Amino acid sequence: MAAQRAQAQQRSVDEPDGFGVAVVREEGKWRCTALGAGALTSLSAAETELRELRSAGAVFGILDIDDEFFVIVRPAPSGARLLLSDATAALDYDIAAEVLEKLDADFDDDELESADPFEEGDIGLLSDIGLPEAVMGVILDESDDLYADEQVGRIAREMGFADELAAVLDRLGR
Repeated sequence: MAAQRAQAQQRSVDEPDGFGVAVVREEGKWRCTALGAGALTSLSAAETELRELRSAGAVFGILDIDDEFFVIVRPAPSGARLLLSDATAALDYDIAAEVLEKLDADFDDDELESADPFEEGDIGLLSDIGLPEAVMGVILDESDDLYADEQVGRIAREMGFADELAAVLDRLGR
């Protein structure tokens, strides 16, 4: 286990394994597209790429980082709404630390090191487009039993874009 964590930490310094997907709902239909690799290491890169989609419908991004945690980014005029599935990931991953900073979450390393994994951010950020806050809470509570990619898959199934997500992940070789 320690060797796996060390390997994941080394990858987090470079480029993490995982995927970023933009999810768009227009005219009652879901569309998913892959985000660039930079979205996995930079929250601002992910936000920029999502804003450039300029859709008339709902747009959000899901970033799966090393199957350790996920981030949901939902651009809004007043600033992006964010959800980090595991705030303790900020100890090892710059993008998780960037999310906490953007959320003005004030945790020091000692607090995070002694904490069990916990989510931080807006768990209701997808409630207006099909995923009630209570359901998101249940999915987040399953972090002990499910890897981040499995939690993302559950979100996609609950919202109705599982097939579109699977097609993108197939193209990415995941």
